[in-house]
Amino acid sequence: MAVKCFVGILLPSCSRMTEKKTNMASINSVEWRSICDKFTNAQRLTETESRNDPENDPFRSKYKARELLREVYCSLKSFEAGDREEDAGGENCEQRPPDQPVDGQTEDAFSKGFSGDSPAGMRAAKLGAVEYYLGVNHVDTEELSAGQEHLMNCMKMLEKCRVSSENVSLFIHVRNQLGILWAGRDETETAQGFLESAESIYQRYMKEDGRPPTDMTEYFTTEENLLTHQERTKRFELAYTHTMYYLAQVYKNLGENERAATYCHSTLQRQLQLNQFSPMEWALNAATLSQYYITKGRYMEGRHCLAAATVISGLAGEVPSEAAAQESETESERREHLQQKRAEIARCWIKYCLNLLQDAKKLLEDNIGELDTDRQDELKRARRQEEEEEEKGRKSALLFGSEDTFDSIASVEEKVMCLFPLDFTEARTVFLVGQNYVTQAKEYFQMDGYVTDHIEILQDHSSLFRALAFFEEDLERRCKMHKRRVDMLEPICNDLNSRYYLLIRRQLMFELAETYNEMMDLKLTLANRQADNHSLDGHTIKKFNHLCSASAKYFQMFLDSLCSPEGKPPEHLEEEVLRPALVARFRVARLHSKLISSSPPVQLENLNRALENYKYVVQYCEAHPEAPAAVETELELSTEMVGLLPLKINRLKSRMAANN
Repeated sequence: MAVKCFVGILLPSCSRMTEKKTNMASINSVEWRSICDKFTNAQRLTETESRNDPENDPFRSKYKARELLREVYCSLKSFEAGDREEDAGGENCEQRPPDQPVDGQTEDAFSKGFSGDSPAGMRAAKLGAVEYYLGVNHVDTEELSAGQEHLMNCMKMLEKCRVSSENVSLFIHVRNQLGILWAGRDETETAQGFLESAESIYQRYMKEDGRPPTDMTEYFTTEENLLTHQERTKRFELAYTHTMYYLAQVYKNLGENERAATYCHSTLQRQLQLNQFSPMEWALNAATLSQYYITKGRYMEGRHCLAAATVISGLAGEVPSEAAAQESETESERREHLQQKRAEIARCWIKYCLNLLQDAKKLLEDNIGELDTDRQDELKRARRQEEEEEEKGRKSALLFGSEDTFDSIASVEEKVMCLFPLDFTEARTVFLVGQNYVTQAKEYFQMDGYVTDHIEILQDHSSLFRALAFFEEDLERRCKMHKRRVDMLEPICNDLNSRYYLLIRRQLMFELAETYNEMMDLKLTLANRQADNHSLDGHTIKKFNHLCSASAKYFQMFLDSLCSPEGKPPEHLEEEVLRPALVARFRVARLHSKLISSSPPVQLENLNRALENYKYVVQYCEAHPEAPAAVETELELSTEMVGLLPLKINRLKSRMAANN
């Protein structure tokens, strides 16, 4: 969500007042009611009428509201002048405190200035409130400098007063708006100062007073229309919720991601408690937050966010049928909106399942990438303690939900684990959940219209199979999983137009090459087990060579995509393709050296092609000092093979010469 999205919501929002007479001493009831009516009309124009303004005059209602607010301001100033003349003759006239710098800080806000409920304090609050609404009005009409001036005038008015239940809401609102304004100008640290000041005021007020405060709209409300304590509290808490939301954005922009996540989580929870949220928007924010937790390995929090997103998105209602969408433009837009947002949440679930499997694989693999059974047994023994820690963590976590949704959220959470899967059975359960969300996401993000999104979902599906294959002990079944990956990616790769989707095609080429390579290694391992010291049969050799050639073909296609239109390889590899390109060269060399043939000339050709590619890796790294660090292992092996292969080639040539 953009920071500016709450600007419109702030107008009718939070603050409060004790039940005192709101009219100034020198204002008669008729004059006061006229002021209240003008203010109410300004609010109506801003919040309701402006939604119907024509495209060629989008701010018509807000300009009218501005004129009414100016009239209110002038009336208040004229009455203020009369009050001052009256006060000047009195013995207990309050003196104006000295000016203080306006910097968003609150060090003396609770101890210096007029009392909030005094006549002078109320005058300052009312004038400050009108300045505030004028500031918001100018920001809404994209007159930011004028808006800033009015908001700063409000700050100066409030400097005259101590924070109290009569004005604390205005103290917070004006700082929120200035925070939004400066954040929109990319002045993040200035925005941070105003917003942290608002946060500090709220926290200190709740600690030292805590009564439901006056809402700013009540400054211009007759006594019979004052708000209830419950409504005042709700509006005040909503204002602070906005403060937390804006601070989350500020901390994110400052790179304080952990702090940003904490504030975002608290904001979402408060929105649920106050019942002030749009279901689909809330759900998307919760799903997005889950991705942060996932990257930090905090799968319990990530799962909780996604489960809450799934449940809350359901509050948006059923997706209209296709027939209903054809009959009504509104229903068509709603159908599109709901389908898209739910598909986006499904994609977040896919990432959850994929990352959980991949992190578990990293935890369990040995130094050659296979399952470490000793480590597996050790982790299984420690599982009970992990489950106890998970339960403790859950009790201390900030959980989403209300009485209506808490059980539903817990029910969704139970469908997928948040601890690392330690064997195939557990991994398969996670995989199946992820695969179910793949199906849901593809229903909306279809190839026709969403090429990039559809392919990214297929790549995630392929990665799910790859992660699951790690846990599979049966090599034949593992090979079939990789075959599923080839079947879903190969047709897409071959059909894509390189002119428009070059980067995606490169990704697919590389993944297909690696997948065929893994299948080749598995087939060779299986064949060696089954052969039991006997030579491989013709069928096995043919299958092995097919997989070997297919892998080499896609690695070579990747390398060819880096060449100039004339087919010349680049003299310098860019950083983003440096490692992939050198690894591809290394793999092509290895694959050609592995091809099985009974023909000496074919063997010689394969060995020469292998040597050529090994030499390329070594020579490129010698010519480019930044390259060796990217391919340390591959470079070491390539250097070794550049020394060994010529000997093997010479021996083969000698045998061929002797046979001739």
